[in-house]
Amino acid sequence: MSPPPVALTPAMFALLLALSEGDQHGYQLIADVKRLTGGELVLGPGTLYRSLQRMRADGLVEEIGPDLDAARADRRAERRRRYRITGAGTRAVRAEARRLATLLASETARAVLRAAEEDTSDVG
Repeated sequence: MSPPPVALTPAMFALLLALSEGDQHGYQLIADVKRLTGGELVLGPGTLYRSLQRMRADGLVEEIGPDLDAARADRRAERRRRYRITGAGTRAVRAEARRLATLLASETARAVLRAAEEDTSDVG
């Protein structure tokens, strides 16, 4: 029997999505989360590192060494912590994506989205 799924916050879900594209350091993750969410979610350093710390404790991500090529080119890169999604993290992000897709496919969600679009078009 598999362990119960980890409850993901919106920040954790977005971070796992970003890490599913490849290993990254904190600054890259902040930029990727902003890109993936169309600017709807902008993480500050505190939220980023608290989320990463929790995800490490839950076994969803792991910290890996610095990118040696980048470290040779830029001494600051040597100090950057990089993160990688784990197998458990991949399973968690997939489960959450399926859950959200199911919710968004419901007639109720479609009605809410249509109403939101109508409200937006009435403003102009």
